[in-house]
Amino acid sequence: MTFTSQLLQYIFTGVAIGVIYGMIALGFNIIYNATGIINLAQGEFVMLGGMIMISLTKLAHLPMPLGFFISVAIVTLIGAAFERGAIHPLKNPSIITLIIITVAGSILFKGGAMFIWGKQTYTLPPFSSDKPISVFGAYLSPQILWILGIMAALVLFLVLFFTFTLTGKAMRACSVNKVAASLMGINVKLMILFSFALSAAIGAIAGIIITPVTLMNYDRGTMLAIKGFAAAVLGGLGSNVGAVIAGFIIGLMESLGAGFISSGYKDAIALFVLLVVLFLRPSGIMGTKE
Repeated sequence: MTFTSQLLQYIFTGVAIGVIYGMIALGFNIIYNATGIINLAQGEFVMLGGMIMISLTKLAHLPMPLGFFISVAIVTLIGAAFERGAIHPLKNPSIITLIIITVAGSILFKGGAMFIWGKQTYTLPPFSSDKPISVFGAYLSPQILWILGIMAALVLFLVLFFTFTLTGKAMRACSVNKVAASLMGINVKLMILFSFALSAAIGAIAGIIITPVTLMNYDRGTMLAIKGFAAAVLGGLGSNVGAVIAGFIIGLMESLGAGFISSGYKDAIALFVLLVVLFLRPSGIMGTKE
């Protein structure tokens, strides 16, 4: 394999992984915009999406399209139930209290997944052909095309949702000023519920589409959450466009670093990026200074 084809191979891998980090960052942003908190259970929504999809398609033998929508629906309900049970009953909680609750939720989801599925690593067949496509000596998995296509559709959906729907506009209003939104008749508590449900759905989609490429097990969500959070911070917390761009940046850095330096540093790259951004530009590349 020539240097050019090798570089192209790493770029393909980085783009695929970067899309997932961007999607996880989008989930962080949706809840952050509505509540001002960092949902550290976001990675577990990703893990649950992949694990439930595996159970429905490989154990219950449901068709993959049906299993996809049912898996997303189940994780969406889990996210909504988490908000109703752990966030909604609290009266004027501090941000730190809410973040600690999401940490507890992460531990609970991970423990439940280990109890249900065990510690084994599971696979999921690709959505279409598993025959790689040759591009200038590098090989592109058809699943990567599915990942890119679903990400593009999801971003388009979010743009249309937040721009043209009343619910999306209400959620944007809550992100700007909750008190003013409440005075205008917006049910802020309901918007927070919608934000958790939508964030869980995005996490589930990310988990489903990445599982055929990277496999899935019960504790995969924690590291994915860290990398997704790094992308959210790099892009600027609250900026969806920044989240997508930052996801690609971290994915490419991770892939190129693992290929040309050492795979042992792969997981450390996102943490390094996170620390550098927090030190040099806490607002991120597209965030606003507060």
